[in-house]
Amino acid sequence: MTTSFEQSALRRARLRVTLWVGVTISALLTLGGGISYTALLHSQEEQIARELSYGAAYGTIAGPPGCSWIILYEAGVADTGRNAPPPGLPLRSALDDVARTGAVRTDELTRNGTTYYVRTQPRGTAVVQAVFDARFQLSDRRHLLAAFALAAVAGFLAALLTGILVGRRAVAPLAEALGRQRRFVADASHELRTPIAQVHTRAQILARRARGDADRRDYDRLIATTRRLGEIVDELLLSARLAAAPGDSRPTEPVDLSRLASEAVAGETDRAAEKNVHVHLSVPGAPVLVPGIASALHRVVSELLANALTHTPSGGRIDVTLHTTRRGAHLMVTDTGAGFDPADAERLFDRFHRGAGAGDRRFGLGLALLREVVTSHGGTIAAEAHPGAGATFTVRLPTTSAPAPPPTPVPVARPA
Repeated sequence: MTTSFEQSALRRARLRVTLWVGVTISALLTLGGGISYTALLHSQEEQIARELSYGAAYGTIAGPPGCSWIILYEAGVADTGRNAPPPGLPLRSALDDVARTGAVRTDELTRNGTTYYVRTQPRGTAVVQAVFDARFQLSDRRHLLAAFALAAVAGFLAALLTGILVGRRAVAPLAEALGRQRRFVADASHELRTPIAQVHTRAQILARRARGDADRRDYDRLIATTRRLGEIVDELLLSARLAAAPGDSRPTEPVDLSRLASEAVAGETDRAAEKNVHVHLSVPGAPVLVPGIASALHRVVSELLANALTHTPSGGRIDVTLHTTRRGAHLMVTDTGAGFDPADAERLFDRFHRGAGAGDRRFGLGLALLREVVTSHGGTIAAEAHPGAGATFTVRLPTTSAPAPPPTPVPVARPA
């Protein structure tokens, strides 16, 4: 039993573990392949150097037939013997240079689809040039690289599979812990509703019997506290219900978002009048249907409006605007309060976040629960700051063309 955010976090954790395991194993395979290739290359070059040195000194190379030549250069004439070298050989520039300087010279020549290693050195009054064709060594290198590439692909796939298994095993305890936490919250919240309601009712009775303003103020504070406790329990239960039926398994119905907005504005009429705040409602003439749970979506609209009223000073204005686009329904609640720091735009939706102006409200899910409700309905919620000039909260939800249930007449109030 986890929320969509928790499920997303678990998926990201499993993905990170999978990628890290895959990358680590692939890196080890690549490192091993690189070391093997380097060792092979070094071994071949040492072998070729020994063959050339021996051939230049003794006139014969014990390499594969047709892959080595000994050329004797004396008095300006190059004697290639019976085994004629390939085109471009002997390397006349090296012969002339060694004949002139007497220094040993080694060249690497790439042509004819292969690589030739050429060693030129003096021998008495003549110059000898030993040529070695490394086509077989190059073939061994290509075969080794192909084998490494195949092993790398197979190893990467195996690493991904291993990473998936490791990721699931590593994250499984966390998922189980989250599920247990959710079940505990749901059970505890359900058990707390009745005693909190009893305390709230008893406090109201005592407040009516109170004598003196001091006693009544104490009881009023007690009533406000128990009411807030009840709201917290309701928030926890709603969060648990949303987590209990994630995604497609959650029962939904066509909900008229326009009617919900009208009901929310009507419900805050008295409070807006007391604070001298003008609430302006703008909705389309036709129903705006979204698939979802009516009570949960009603909570979203009501909480956004209540939040705007809390932060809007006397004489301010709140605009509740609903319109539709090709991508769905857009509900915006804009106030003329103090706004908030734009850097806190995302943190506002963190659980138990307490921003500026929170007053005595220290606990609760607040905007975090709203985002949980909206995302569980396939939508998004975002906050935009206007420091010193208010804030705008925008809810985007997918729409549906299914018929809505018959609405209950609700008066739309636009308090002045």
